[in-house]
Amino acid sequence: MDNQEFLEKRRFIIRLGKALHKFGTPAYRLEAHLQAVSELLGIEGYFLISPTALTFVLQHDEDQEHNHVARVKPGELDLGSLARTDELVEELMSGKRTLAEALERLEEISNKPNPYGTGLTLLAFGSSAGAFAMLMGTSWNDVFWSAILGLMVYGLVYRAERSKRMAEMLEPLAAILCAIAASGIARFDPSMNIPVVILSGIIIFIPGLALTLGLAELAARDLISGTARVMDAFMLLFKLYFGVILGLTIGKALFGETTYVPPDSLPEWAIWSAVPILSMALVIIFKARMKDSPWGVLAGIVAFFSAMLGGIYFGDSIGIFFGALAVGIYSNLFARWMKAPATIALLQGIVILVPGSKTYIGLNTLILGETMFNQSHLGTQIFLIFMSIVAGLIFANVAVPPRRTL
Repeated sequence: MDNQEFLEKRRFIIRLGKALHKFGTPAYRLEAHLQAVSELLGIEGYFLISPTALTFVLQHDEDQEHNHVARVKPGELDLGSLARTDELVEELMSGKRTLAEALERLEEISNKPNPYGTGLTLLAFGSSAGAFAMLMGTSWNDVFWSAILGLMVYGLVYRAERSKRMAEMLEPLAAILCAIAASGIARFDPSMNIPVVILSGIIIFIPGLALTLGLAELAARDLISGTARVMDAFMLLFKLYFGVILGLTIGKALFGETTYVPPDSLPEWAIWSAVPILSMALVIIFKARMKDSPWGVLAGIVAFFSAMLGGIYFGDSIGIFFGALAVGIYSNLFARWMKAPATIALLQGIVILVPGSKTYIGLNTLILGETMFNQSHLGTQIFLIFMSIVAGLIFANVAVPPRRTL
């Protein structure tokens, strides 16, 4: 190929990598995808991806090598844009689009606004918080107040999207305000479980998925990206826990002590119905396309009930392995049938697994500092859950090998 053609292909590969990173693609999947695309374009390429940096090495010939290094912000999940970008690459490789057209379309996808708008996203935040409280099997009071706090949290997220200063303190500020609000609500509703409601209100920030992806990257020996993602997730947890403890301290000073009055627990059907509700909320929060949404909801149902069935015979922690195995196989089959990225179904299923575990739900006491001293085994169980998820995904890829890199 001549030099001009190489430069155009190089420009497309670099922009493709930046776009997919922006849409939240895990490093090991992104590196494999860029490798496959560069080979199809007739270019020898090497890639090093981390949450905050992209390195491209593209070889024109034996004597000419082009390097490109970019400093980027960690990506946020946008499953709709991820699917559209995957379709774009397919169209380019099949000859339906030229490189110039593909570059233009890639720019359109990157700048596409939220397809669901403010109203639906607000509803999704409230529904996800309420559904998580339902998963914990608490009470209708907790479900209602959790949904209210979820709506408040979206107000902060909406503001942070338009203010850089607000974005820098979003997570701890949300935790502080949720803790203060829960303390105030408990003054006239003593049947509300304060720790459960706070955790449900900020559940959208709990980095269970980030920790799982980080461990999966480490398991794939993508050590730089995996370590960075895990440490970033732990720092986010620290910020959230500090915010909750500070907010509870302020709430206690403002409203005084409250006496908890245990209410009636939720019926079993409510706990089961929480899974599709949470899955549908995640479709909107993750900006998945409407035509992909039934598959994402089904992924959550497959993951949760497979884990629950496995937990009956092998215990909750090991049951998660069977949930991850089932959703991993399901997502690989989805990718084959629908010719779409397996990530679309996989991530929506994995998100259900992390908060769906009863052991992980025990973290609601951790925000008060009690579990660290009274239940020392909890940390081991949580670690086992995450490793069960990673192991389940590895075995799923062996049972049904993925045919797509994304």
